[in-house]
Amino acid sequence: NASDDEVRTAYRKLARKYHPDVNPGDKVAEEKFKELSSANDVLGDPAKRKLYDEFGEAALRTGFDADQARQYKRWAGGMGGGSAHGNPFGGGNQGGQNAEFEFGDIFSDLFERNRGGGRSHPRRGRDVTATVAIDLMQAIRGSEVHLRIPGRSDPVTVRIPPGADTGSKLRVAGQGSPGPGNSPPGDLLIETNVRPHKYYRRNGLDLALSLPVSLDEAYNGASIDVPTPDGMVSLRVPPKTQQGDRLRLKNKGIQRGSDRGNLYADIQIRMPDTMDEKVAEALKSANAAYSTGLRDDIRL
Repeated sequence: NASDDEVRTAYRKLARKYHPDVNPGDKVAEEKFKELSSANDVLGDPAKRKLYDEFGEAALRTGFDADQARQYKRWAGGMGGGSAHGNPFGGGNQGGQNAEFEFGDIFSDLFERNRGGGRSHPRRGRDVTATVAIDLMQAIRGSEVHLRIPGRSDPVTVRIPPGADTGSKLRVAGQGSPGPGNSPPGDLLIETNVRPHKYYRRNGLDLALSLPVSLDEAYNGASIDVPTPDGMVSLRVPPKTQQGDRLRLKNKGIQRGSDRGNLYADIQIRMPDTMDEKVAEALKSANAAYSTGLRDDIRL
């Protein structure tokens, strides 16, 4: 809530205090100066500061999508554990310097003195980062996970919202490491990792399934029951379906808020498991049903 003038004044004073020329060889001062420069880059830019005020440090990460984060806040607000300062589905750090600077800590002491407060805010506990592995159905439907946090006697229960994907991020305010004394705790930062499924593949909110069908089902057509997130659904396989054809079950994919993906069945025609003379003869007679040679149009 500091004014622009207060930010500029605080930056100048702290920059002089921690400048490498004033503190030659002091690594702590050097790191403080780097953090200070990063803080000033944000707080001195109206657009960046607006995002920082709305989303916190998450807005500074590479690939952060403000519109996507706002959409997430609308549908995840009631899921438990969500935070307006989270980075639910935006990009994370891409390596290099840590972006989790507590800019408020850098300026708080000076601002308090400027306003006559006399005392700085207590420094909160450290943020804790955890990667959670979940199954595909847990990601689709949402799930609860229980995590042990260093310094805490009881496990922390976190609700993973429906539609989570590998790389999805969630910030749980106040569930990180306890702060010193009576200081507030840090936050818990969770990244999800969805285990591969044996049959289903995921692309955003869409699901894809390699669906085995028999020669009879492919040629004559059939109704086949397919497992979906909503339960078993009948899929109509039309007559003369070819290997690799893709059939769609609309709105039977993954749901995230009001958005819903589709489920696609990629047809895999399976040969009989055993050799049978009658089957072989029947298939030979089926050759007469082809109107042209199967390979007549192949050219190099």
